[in-house]
Amino acid sequence: MGIFKKRTVPTRTPGELDAMEAAGRIVGQALLAVQAAAVPGVSTLELDALAESVIRDAGAVPSFKGYHGFPGSICASPNEVVVHGIPRRSIILKEGDLLSIDCGAILDGWHGDSALTVEIGAVDADVAALNQATQDVLAAGIAQMVPGNRLGDISHAIEVATKEASRRYGYTFAIVKEFGGHGIGREMHMDPYLPNEGKPHRGPLLNEGSVLAIEPMLTLGSPWTVELSDNWTTITDDDSFAAHWEHTVAATPEGPRILTVREVS
Repeated sequence: MGIFKKRTVPTRTPGELDAMEAAGRIVGQALLAVQAAAVPGVSTLELDALAESVIRDAGAVPSFKGYHGFPGSICASPNEVVVHGIPRRSIILKEGDLLSIDCGAILDGWHGDSALTVEIGAVDADVAALNQATQDVLAAGIAQMVPGNRLGDISHAIEVATKEASRRYGYTFAIVKEFGGHGIGREMHMDPYLPNEGKPHRGPLLNEGSVLAIEPMLTLGSPWTVELSDNWTTITDDDSFAAHWEHTVAATPEGPRILTVREVS
């Protein structure tokens, strides 16, 4: 990711936001389909095929497939895998697993990017709390996506919400280091990089139409990660469970506009 030198987060016109939402809705449909199919006994490769089918049937293209050589249409990241899990026939879901699913699609040249984490059957109490906390933290970050705020306001809200969630749920959650959100539009990953912790009132200004992919990742242990030998799969360095939630969001005068809407078509 290059150094972001502009003083404002790039903006999109109302028509461009509509186009991005069209792509985002397809991502949402794919995630919902995968969420429903993620049950014990199913492989992550089967989930990948399902997501690709939903995306292509809607007239879009999976943005992850082939991205810097990534082989899947989704990142399927179970348990200690934080991000970039490669879908495999050999990875079979079982009761108690926690599966993070990241998905992207391109429609008419515009990108949508979103993630959710699925509990496979009954999970341990701390794992369920981690998953809910990560959703809460995402909501706190999204709430700061309004014109006049700055990038650091989102980062700070995520950091504060993580500490609040630790107190509320009674478990210590760590923010994953070295990963965060990003700009998005005609490309999937664009400047600025959005850290998941930081000081408020700092960084590029959010204007009407600014768009970011906001994606907190929390763990039940270490904030540090290790990349495996496949050069993609990234796990916590202490094998603690991780959760990942993400939406593509626009800043509008009416408030944050989620572009990766999850509604059954």
